[in-house]
Amino acid sequence: MSEQSRKVIPRAQLAKIVLIPVLMFGFGFALVPLYDVFCDITGLNGKTGRIEVSTVNANEIDTSRTIEVRFLANTASGLPWSFEPIVRKMQVHPGKVYEAQYRVRSSSDAETFGQAIPSVSPGLAARHFNKTECFCFNEQKLAGRETRDMPLRFIIGNDLDDKIEHITLSYTFFSIDKS
Repeated sequence: MSEQSRKVIPRAQLAKIVLIPVLMFGFGFALVPLYDVFCDITGLNGKTGRIEVSTVNANEIDTSRTIEVRFLANTASGLPWSFEPIVRKMQVHPGKVYEAQYRVRSSSDAETFGQAIPSVSPGLAARHFNKTECFCFNEQKLAGRETRDMPLRFIIGNDLDDKIEHITLSYTFFSIDKS
């Protein structure tokens, strides 16, 4: 190869060629925390809160208002479980702690593992829907053919918009591969 056929890339252009992929990688890495902040601000994505039962003030129960909470349950493909709420809906007062139960059954002969992911709609209600106890906080292990009732304790904050009269809490169980 002759000297004339070799082209030299200017330093500024080389810097751009190297810098752009590095910046793209950094932006992709930063998207997860940025998305979480965006969801917290806008109430999108239906993520619920978690509080300690000791922080609940029994004097702040709003008995003048009733909200219907609907419970849904789904199981992702690949997880041999059936999953359902024992009670499909309940009437609740903001500020009061309630308990609901879900039932899960394994149709497998082997031990299986799953993790429940919650979602609340409307999305703006999610920041006011707080759980004090939930099976979704930890992965669940079921022995072959096991059936289990799992509790959910929750409270809806008094500062929930007065226009919201119905809240849907949905869980989807996903398989966790332990092999």
